Amino acid sequence: MESIFHEKQEGSLCAQHCLNNLLQGEYFSPVELSSIAHQLDEEERMRMAEGGVTSEDYRTFLQQPSGNMDDSGFFSIQVISNALKVWGLELILFNSPEYQRLRIDPINERSFICNYKEHWFTVRKLGKQWFNLNSLLTGPELISDTYLALFLAQLQQEGYSIFVVKGDLPDCEADQLLQMIRVQQMHRPKLIGEELAQLKEQRVQKTDLERVVEANDGSGMLDEDEEDLQRALALSRQEIDLEDEEADLRRAIQLSMQVPEIYVKILHRRQVHILLQKSYGREEKPTLKSSSSSSSKIPQDIHVKSRTQVQEHLTVI
Repeated sequence: MESIFHEKQEGSLCAQHCLNNLLQGEYFSPVELSSIAHQLDEEERMRMAEGGVTSEDYRTFLQQPSGNMDDSGFFSIQVISNALKVWGLELILFNSPEYQRLRIDPINERSFICNYKEHWFTVRKLGKQWFNLNSLLTGPELISDTYLALFLAQLQQEGYSIFVVKGDLPDCEADQLLQMIRVQQMHRPKLIGEELAQLKEQRVQKTDLERVVEANDGSGMLDEDEEDLQRALALSRQEIDLEDEEADLRRAIQLSMQVPEIYVKILHRRQVHILLQKSYGREEKPTLKSSSSSSSKIPQDIHVKSRTQVQEHLTVI
């Protein structure tokens, strides 16, 4: 593929690209094609002057712009045809009755020039394979022999005019190389407009990504880190509060289990104190009321005869 000469589109110079891709080299420039166009314009002017330079048709012709070229770089089929005559090549309309009567299989030809409105491009056989050398493509497009006829028919349906190039094309490196080897194409080339749009989209995405990265490297990233820190601190405080609540709950449960036992001990000691007071004749009304069961109280009918018996009873308790 690298050996194939392929000019890509520049401005509206598709006629120049078409000719150079056909001949496989930089054979024509815009200046040379413009010279051919001016020559054609002069020949047309001379023919119109034969009817009289004072005629209305002649004056109208002089006022009209050139039909063979314009400022954008477009060149007419007459310019392309005259340029190819320099190389002994001739153009024949592919779908003309004269050519169709020949019933020539397209794969037996050497090249085609296709035109739609103001766009020209070449389809040429190099070695033993066909290639679409459209200047609007990013590179040559391989066309199989079985697909060539269908490809040309599709172009005709789209409104293209197709011309068969008759004559011997100049030798080129790609033709010689592809006579010996066959190439394979894994990916078809894209239109230049599609590639440019894809590159533009990639640049836009890259720019957006750079903005995001730049924002994250600045205050935006600091704000995000600060928010993460605040969330972590709040979560840790919740965990600490939860642990404190659980510890308080465990202590409350433990205390609730210990209170009855302590309460009973205090009650026992109070009852003993009352008995001691009675034994010495100083009775004192209890200030602690108990709601414990009767089994936890000291019986009221215990007869204490001496301090020793009370002490013995307290020891037992």
